[in-house]
Amino acid sequence: MDGMIDLETLGVEPYSVILTLGAIKFDPYSEEEPHGELYLKLDTEEQESLGREIDDNTLAWWAQQSESVRNEALSEGDRVSVKQFLKEINRFCVGLDYLWCQGPLFDYAMLQNLYRQAAEPCPWNFWQIRDSRTLFAMMPVDPRKQIQEELHNALADSYYQAKCVQQTYKHFGVTKR
Repeated sequence: MDGMIDLETLGVEPYSVILTLGAIKFDPYSEEEPHGELYLKLDTEEQESLGREIDDNTLAWWAQQSESVRNEALSEGDRVSVKQFLKEINRFCVGLDYLWCQGPLFDYAMLQNLYRQAAEPCPWNFWQIRDSRTLFAMMPVDPRKQIQEELHNALADSYYQAKCVQQTYKHFGVTKR
C-alpha cells in the first residue's frame, strides 16, 4: 500500500507555514478507489511562534483562488496543534511501502523541516519517497488535467494524484514489484 500526501501552504520555502495536509492510501497497481483519507488543518499561529514564515506573494496568490477553496484553506476553525498534526501523520504512515507527493522538494521538504523543528523523527525513510510530478511528465498528456477538480484542496489533490499514479502505471504496464 502506498500513500499520497499534498500540502497547501503560505509559502514555497521549507520553513513556510503549512495550512492543510491531505493524504490518502492507494494501491498503485490497481484501479481500486483510494481510501483511508486524512485531512488536517494546522495551527498557523503556533507555526509562526516556531519561526515558520508567511510569504506575501503566496498570500496574493491565495487571494486569486476560488472563494470556496480559499475559505477552506484559510479559515481558522478545526486547526490542530503541531504535536497532534505530527502524531496523525505518523499514524497514517504505518504500514505504507512508499509515499508519493507532487514534488518532494516541496511537500516532504516542508514536513521534514517541521519534524526537525519539533525534534521528532520523520515516519519515513528517504528511499520511500516517490515523485508523481516526474511520473506524470512521462505521459503524453498530464493525466490530472483530464480528471482533477477542486484545485488546491489538499485532500482532493491527493486523491486525484493517487488516481493518476494508478492510471500512469496502467498506461505503462507497470505491475507489482
